[in-house]
Amino acid sequence: MEAGMFIFQFFYYQFRPQDKSRLWYLLLLALLLFYNITGGLFPDDKITLISIPTQMMIAYGSGFLMASYFPFYFYKAFDLKALRWHALYGVPFFLMAPYLLFFVIVYAINGNLNIKLGVVIPFIYSLVLLWVILKAIRNHYKEDKNHKNAIEEIAVYCAVSPWTAMTVFSWFQVSQLVEVLCTNFGFITITIIFILKAIRNTRQEYEAFIAIKTNGNIQEGFSAENFLTYGLTKREIEIVGFIHRGSKNKVIADSLNISEGTVKKHIENIFNKTGATSRVELLHKLYFK
Repeated sequence: MEAGMFIFQFFYYQFRPQDKSRLWYLLLLALLLFYNITGGLFPDDKITLISIPTQMMIAYGSGFLMASYFPFYFYKAFDLKALRWHALYGVPFFLMAPYLLFFVIVYAINGNLNIKLGVVIPFIYSLVLLWVILKAIRNHYKEDKNHKNAIEEIAVYCAVSPWTAMTVFSWFQVSQLVEVLCTNFGFITITIIFILKAIRNTRQEYEAFIAIKTNGNIQEGFSAENFLTYGLTKREIEIVGFIHRGSKNKVIADSLNISEGTVKKHIENIFNKTGATSRVELLHKLYFK
């Protein structure tokens, strides 16, 4: 099921490479596939091409990789800048470094896999990550008056929290069935959220198309097809109209009854989708060609 979902999302991404959130989701799927395959196959003494110690390193490594990706996923997919340090520096130091030390180096030297010692620091840090991510989401929730993105972030947060229990599972040596059910339940939740988001975005694109074609919300000279090609939402199209009139962020925020932070976020999303680096370049990309 996960492989089928990955293939479908991969080809869909090829049609809309500007949708970076789908790219981060693809990486999430790839890591989950790697985790489930290696966790299901290893260790197995019938697999003679790979030694048992190496199989153990790979199996535990896939779990550490999966858990390490979540802060980066929140940082990139939801633009939670407060997580930048943890995504780029904290995770390598407090999650991957203990794995390399205890599950690779020490294990390779003396053949003794001390799981309990190896998961102490990652477990403590995973609790820190849960608090930091929750705090970042809460702050974003306060900034986003519509609360749509923040609610989605909270839902994803609840979905990935079971991965914090990975270190607890390792400590108490729980069965693989319990471990897989717990962690994959989070994935299923994320998938449902992602599908609902895709449906919502498609509806927004249709509403935007109707607004462009019938209501004349966009000034003459713009291409409706360009808006749809770049996947701009109705709100983003409204903001483009304000940009075209030379409005400042505060004017846009007051007119749409949203915060300046939300306006900046919308403009950043518009730049990411279109590949523009300035307002002038953005308007040029959206004109008829």
